[in-house]
Amino acid sequence: MKSCGVSSKKASRYKGHDVTIRDARPSNALLCHSIIPSLLAVNFYYWLGYTLSRLLAKIFFRFRILHRERMIQSGPVILAMNHQSFFDPPLAGNASDRAIFFLARRTLLDHWFWGWLLPKLNVIPVDQEGSDRSALKALIRILRAGEAALVFPEGARTLDGNLQPAQPGLGLVIAKTLAPVVPMRIFGAHEAWPRGSNKIRLYPITVIVGHPIFFNETDIAVRGKGMYRRLSERVMNEIAKLSIDGND
Repeated sequence: MKSCGVSSKKASRYKGHDVTIRDARPSNALLCHSIIPSLLAVNFYYWLGYTLSRLLAKIFFRFRILHRERMIQSGPVILAMNHQSFFDPPLAGNASDRAIFFLARRTLLDHWFWGWLLPKLNVIPVDQEGSDRSALKALIRILRAGEAALVFPEGARTLDGNLQPAQPGLGLVIAKTLAPVVPMRIFGAHEAWPRGSNKIRLYPITVIVGHPIFFNETDIAVRGKGMYRRLSERVMNEIAKLSIDGND
């Protein structure tokens, strides 16, 4: 990784896992980010999806990631981002130097092609009709193993482009794992491909990475029915602070 000009620092330690944040950007960002997945020995399909999504997004949507250096690049971490479009998962994944796991609607896997491909892209199927405890348990196991996972606190894509209330699912995962969370916000994906539309517009898309949020036992000391929602809302509030103008 030295050839990319990346240095790092230890930010914290989580249950035996070193949590590392990159504190310098690569000197040649496009070249470096395109080869990082292969260096981390991800499977071919993930590497291809990572590389193509980044390349096509930069060409057609002028895609950019702001404050990528804030991302936790080792140890367990939850990437928490608002949900605007089907573009969100691959573009969020480009903020990480390693393969991450995704939650996706179970019905997507009903189609033979997506049912074959999505599991190769680290997708965990989730049932949107009510709570899917099997998916949440899988997510918790993944984080306890020191991996990274993308979670949308809102639970579903926005209809109007605005932020939606946080659902308690993210809070449950935080309470069970105490994994750090990196808040992220995407802009432009709703305009490029809104929910319910089959038309894609060439609209600029930007992802902003926020400062990591670390949790401890004190944060879950006050047990109660609303604890999971409070934890989710804490993360959602940090997402709401991120803006293209201020960049936070």
